[in-house]
Amino acid sequence: MPAEADGGRRRVVVVGGGFGGLTVARELRRADAQVTLVDRTNHHLFQPLLYQVAAGGLSEGDCASAIRGHLRRHPNASVLMAEVTDLDVEGRRVILDRADPLDYDSLVVACGAETSYFGHDEWADTAFGLKTLRDAVALRERVVSAFEEAERTSDATVRDELLTFVVVGGGPTGVEIAGQLGILARSTLKRQFSRIDTSRARVILVDAGDRVVPAFSEKLSAKTARGLADLGVTVREHAMATAIDSGGLTIKTGDGEERIASRTVIWAAGVHAAALTEVLAQATGASTDRGGRIEVGSDCTVPGHPEISAIGDMVSHPGPDDKPLPGLATTAIQQAHHVARAIRRGKPGPDTPFRYLDKGALAVIGRGKAVCEIKGLKFSGRPAFAMYLGIHLTYLSGVRGRRLRVLGAWGAARFGTRESWVLEDELPDSDTASRDEGAPTREPAPR
Repeated sequence: MPAEADGGRRRVVVVGGGFGGLTVARELRRADAQVTLVDRTNHHLFQPLLYQVAAGGLSEGDCASAIRGHLRRHPNASVLMAEVTDLDVEGRRVILDRADPLDYDSLVVACGAETSYFGHDEWADTAFGLKTLRDAVALRERVVSAFEEAERTSDATVRDELLTFVVVGGGPTGVEIAGQLGILARSTLKRQFSRIDTSRARVILVDAGDRVVPAFSEKLSAKTARGLADLGVTVREHAMATAIDSGGLTIKTGDGEERIASRTVIWAAGVHAAALTEVLAQATGASTDRGGRIEVGSDCTVPGHPEISAIGDMVSHPGPDDKPLPGLATTAIQQAHHVARAIRRGKPGPDTPFRYLDKGALAVIGRGKAVCEIKGLKFSGRPAFAMYLGIHLTYLSGVRGRRLRVLGAWGAARFGTRESWVLEDELPDSDTASRDEGAPTREPAPR
């Protein structure tokens, strides 16, 4: 259907309601275009706070907000909860699973990334990812259950396994959830149980590299490791996970292999571009890298298709040093502004190179401490945490008063209150089962 059939307004379809896609839709508010944002969920997820939901410090509503709410004052925008199953690039149509196809004059794909188990997809059955709201809630349920099951069991071996939490991956996500679990065991839950001493719980962070948060300088990496140790977290570097099951994991070290018995293994070691990326690559003939990310031109468009832009974690975009730009929210937001500016000017997509501004990196250790590196300047401790807090509250949007509510919840969490520390389901019927039979398993994560 030609654009004239819709009153002459150009049709812009945005796929993905994350940082990149939502920013594009919001930036096109005053554009002479009809904007349709498609996402398979109805919420925008503030992923930097997922670890807080998983640890019970924040509720789901503090981390996720309705996409429609973000666009409620955008008369030229509509939201469609659906999944893109195919693309007809010749006919310029987006094929959906439970809705009619969408015609477009400009297409912006920002479908993000999903958890990658590096070829061991079976690990998803027992290891907990931390990429979606469902992941965070499932992990919170598992952590709560572990302490409750440990309280009622009379088997010392089972108790030790329940009170051992292993985090795989030493990036910011792994560091943040490991630190929060350390605080949880040694401070938040202190004196809340009568039969177990929660401070004896073990939190182990394993990483195949030689230091945690390798994106930071060696000095800040060392400070991060010391900060985690202060919270009771054991950091195991040069330790690669080789097997994960319901009873724990096996790691490969310089001295051989080692088995760690644990009922809770958290995977924070890697991501892969979302499945739609491959659909886009096949439809356009574009190439992808080892991480499944589609390779785009310097202007954020798919080669040979100036009307199709791809942004965010799903793309491999050449940076100033010819290395791909980092998969950060700030990268996606900057790319979104670049694409939206071109569409507002009446173009199908951008035709000028995207200029990336490195705004640095942040990671929270816990207890009001963080590490921060911006343009060669290095911060740690409370000043870095204050910067982390300010930046995240700035990017946190949604319903009125949300920032204040989240700030209040953070403050309550700092003094040990956990509003979300509840179980929605019953515990397993028996605590005397064998280690294999008693260990909880998970349904595979949706893909």
